[in-house]
Amino acid sequence: MAIAIEWIRDDQALAARCAAWQALPFIALDTEFVRVDTFYPKVGLLQVSDGHTAFLIDPLGISAWAPLAELLAAPGVVKVLHACSEDLEVLARLTGQLPAPLFDTQLAAAYLGLGFSMGYSRLVQEVLAIELPKGETRSDWLQRPLSELQVSYAAEDALHLAEVYQALRPRLSDERFGWVLDDGHELVAQWGREVDPRELYRDARLGWKLTPVQLAVLRELYAWREEQARLRDVPRNRVIKEQTLWPLARFQPNNLSALAKIDEMHPRTIRQDGETLLALIHDAAHTPEAELPAPLPDPLPMEAAGVLKQLRAVGQAEAERLGIAPELVLRKKVLEALLRSGFPNGPYTLPDTLRGWRRERLGQALLDNLATVGGEQP
Repeated sequence: MAIAIEWIRDDQALAARCAAWQALPFIALDTEFVRVDTFYPKVGLLQVSDGHTAFLIDPLGISAWAPLAELLAAPGVVKVLHACSEDLEVLARLTGQLPAPLFDTQLAAAYLGLGFSMGYSRLVQEVLAIELPKGETRSDWLQRPLSELQVSYAAEDALHLAEVYQALRPRLSDERFGWVLDDGHELVAQWGREVDPRELYRDARLGWKLTPVQLAVLRELYAWREEQARLRDVPRNRVIKEQTLWPLARFQPNNLSALAKIDEMHPRTIRQDGETLLALIHDAAHTPEAELPAPLPDPLPMEAAGVLKQLRAVGQAEAERLGIAPELVLRKKVLEALLRSGFPNGPYTLPDTLRGWRRERLGQALLDNLATVGGEQP
């Protein structure tokens, strides 16, 4: 059966369509982009569907994105996406707006017990019994004209995404529909939070092994790399590889020969940025004591593994009771933050990252479980 396709190639057509979509209960959204050797994605196509037609928006011919931004922000129109982290980046960069309310079909599938982190093709097969064609995901979406296969692929993706939503929504109770939207809100909030480049070092592997002076160097290295990647519009590892940052902070080379001996240090990096790196390392190593970062927390001790397993069991039991994917319930970082608040003897405090229905249903059970292994409830 042929899919109804409508192209949107100019500002007037986009504004007219966005005004019409404002009256709908939902729209399905997808994006196609190229990101091979750049920091920012290069958008090749946006697809929208109302469940009847696939609308293909050519971003190369559009300059006025305000109508789409207004649609993305419209509270009465549910925006349906699948595994949407990269789509969020594309939409934010193009329009300056993130979609809300957001319904992620990958999350919805997990809430229905269909599986966690399901790929789109598999979900379409599971819900609609349709096998999607493969092979166009990595094609050149910036080329013009797009091939017939590309157009067909893009249109099918958008239309079937709308159909998946229409099939999943009635299977979700209003409560669980609210949970999906809450998780979508959290996804948008996480993506929308401005991350200070000077805070990125906190997530460095083995950062806890470094002294405050070494952490000061690591902090500046991570910040410099992030800023340069954005400025040059290249992947972070093209500026300097991730695995070189820790040894640079640890050993603090003071000349180009020493810099070249750092593991995985690319000769191009030495040629292009070697002197800059040496100056950055020198200056950061002489950070005034009052401005040095605090040591990063050590990993939880081995004896915490058993307690962590018990806490995971609390989440798994609730997942079984609700009939949802267990990975949805309690994330490892949340449980580790809970343990860090009082291990080994308590009292424990629920972390702020345990929110919404998870906090309501599991918060007290987690504290009760900790009380049985020697902790105290706050």
